[in-house]
Amino acid sequence: MAHILAIDDDEAMLILIRNTLTKDGHVVTGISRITETLGNELSSYDLILLDVMMPGTDGYTFCREIRSFTDCPILFLTAKSMEEDVDFGFSVGADDYIKKPFSILELRARVNAHLRREQREKIQCFAVGSVRFFLAQKEIRVREQKLIFTKSEYEISLLLARNHGQIYSKEQIFENVFGYDKESDVSAITEHIKNIRKKLAAAGISPIETIWGIGYRWNNV
Repeated sequence: MAHILAIDDDEAMLILIRNTLTKDGHVVTGISRITETLGNELSSYDLILLDVMMPGTDGYTFCREIRSFTDCPILFLTAKSMEEDVDFGFSVGADDYIKKPFSILELRARVNAHLRREQREKIQCFAVGSVRFFLAQKEIRVREQKLIFTKSEYEISLLLARNHGQIYSKEQIFENVFGYDKESDVSAITEHIKNIRKKLAAAGISPIETIWGIGYRWNNV
């Protein structure tokens, strides 16, 4: 199952997309216009279907603006067929085109093909609940509030969040973050976790749970 965002100003097209892709078990969110707050939600989607010609912000502009925030496949829905339009779409970050009118079979096949290929590690951004990790910048944000972490705090948070729901002992955290050869001490993990929790609590969340006698687990909040 994938969470798919479809943006098209044609309500009939949104209904067609939703009815088609939900039959494959996907969750489809359909919207008819691009809003200013939409960028904050992008990391929760696995694939985006984006109409090119829309009132206000067009698909090309939106794709260019969001490409640094999400790695998910972006497929343009367009009636345009000229080669230069296709080339321009790829230049602003699109992964593929589906030209209108298209068949239900083509839509399902193209979407599912991209989802199957989407096994690459996220290199820009990913989210766990309300916490967003910007990997290139090594930043953590909670509801757009940037949190200041040390390098060690960031790496520990990243490890736990990427594997949310999994329990890590202090020894496992130390090994994964610092390696065997680092001049540090496993006991320092406790202090790092304490500092991370304090900073997250200041942002109004407490995702790290202590599993007494075992270790720590990051929960989706």
